[in-house]
Amino acid sequence: MKRNSQFVLFVCLGVVMALLQAPLATAQPSSDASGNYLLNPSDFLRVEVFQEPDLFREVRVAGDGSIVLPLIGKIFVRGKTVFDAEALITELYNRDYLVNPQINVTITEYALRRVNVIGQVNKPGIVVFPPEEEMVLLEAIALAGGFNRLADKGKVTLTRTLPSGKTETFKIDMRKLIAGDQTTTWDLRKDDVIYVPERVF
Repeated sequence: MKRNSQFVLFVCLGVVMALLQAPLATAQPSSDASGNYLLNPSDFLRVEVFQEPDLFREVRVAGDGSIVLPLIGKIFVRGKTVFDAEALITELYNRDYLVNPQINVTITEYALRRVNVIGQVNKPGIVVFPPEEEMVLLEAIALAGGFNRLADKGKVTLTRTLPSGKTETFKIDMRKLIAGDQTTTWDLRKDDVIYVPERVF
């Protein structure tokens, strides 16, 4: 029995020594929440050009999705990620004005993003997105208090205004999403309107 105890102790000491000799894992920086965020009108941006202080600007994205920068003028950034915006600005400065410019775009203030949930939900009205996060249809309905007892879950409509000004309306069977169907989760966009009709008895 004593011999077995000594063997177990020896094994434990070996494991401890191995752990002490192993290199410590380094903490990984958290991913930038703005990495997948698509720029919207009213977002406030800081645009910096390395070693070109005269080109520094803090700008708000206009209603048409554009910003105005020195030398290159108006550019459209709506619907682009920060990385895409940096690449576009780099290309435009590099084309005629600077050699290999280093551009840094930072979102300093997010636009208020909201959708309207109306009809047969317990708390109809405006639902606001977390600023740097996406929201899906089921989450918006949950934040509106969920379906009430009169809701027709099979005929929910989502109406969306496109950048061109045209609108699209989609009819969605929420019963499939509730049952766990992940074929499409219906990512929402700013100013979407969700309508939950009443069941016909």
